[in-house]
Amino acid sequence: MNTLTELHLDALSEVFNVGAGRAAASLSDIVGEEVRLSVPSVEIRKSSEIDVSIMGMQSDKFGAVHQTFSGTFEADAILLFTEAHALEIVRDMMGSQISIEDLAEFEQEAMCELGNIILNACLSAMADMLNIPLSCSLPDYSVATTEEIFRRVSNDVDQPYVLLLHIDLTIERRHSEGHLIFLLSSTSLTDLVTQIDRFLGET
Repeated sequence: MNTLTELHLDALSEVFNVGAGRAAASLSDIVGEEVRLSVPSVEIRKSSEIDVSIMGMQSDKFGAVHQTFSGTFEADAILLFTEAHALEIVRDMMGSQISIEDLAEFEQEAMCELGNIILNACLSAMADMLNIPLSCSLPDYSVATTEEIFRRVSNDVDQPYVLLLHIDLTIERRHSEGHLIFLLSSTSLTDLVTQIDRFLGET
């Protein structure tokens, strides 16, 4: 099995940093305030190793946006924010005049839009930099417990590897932490390593 070296992870961090910059610009336009996304930290893990300590999760429930990507390699992507942070982000996106009680009816639509922006920005940056085709499904959104998320990740025998990104999102003075999980099959991981090697060989 080909694995990601530190050089590969540095290249991916550079790729996702470009994506985070694109996503921040798009989100800034939506909320009318400066949005900053940190340089994502990137690591690869076996899905069976994923637990609360590795993820750094400090909440019982998360808003999860899921999309499937296909092309040169395939991946399931899951963007996670704590449930409380998800509602705050929705409120920022919809306008602060909306009450917390009224947010529920907008939550799914707004979080799908947020996930679509961040996930597509990251994947389009990867597609551009590695010069590979990637397409994506429509996003779906759900609120899930930590146990449900780990069960979904660790029980997927067809996708035994996890590419894990940690992102800090700041809207004005509000700070949220997000986790971006890419579930990869052995074949997809090998294909990704091959594409990064080709990219590194050309730079």
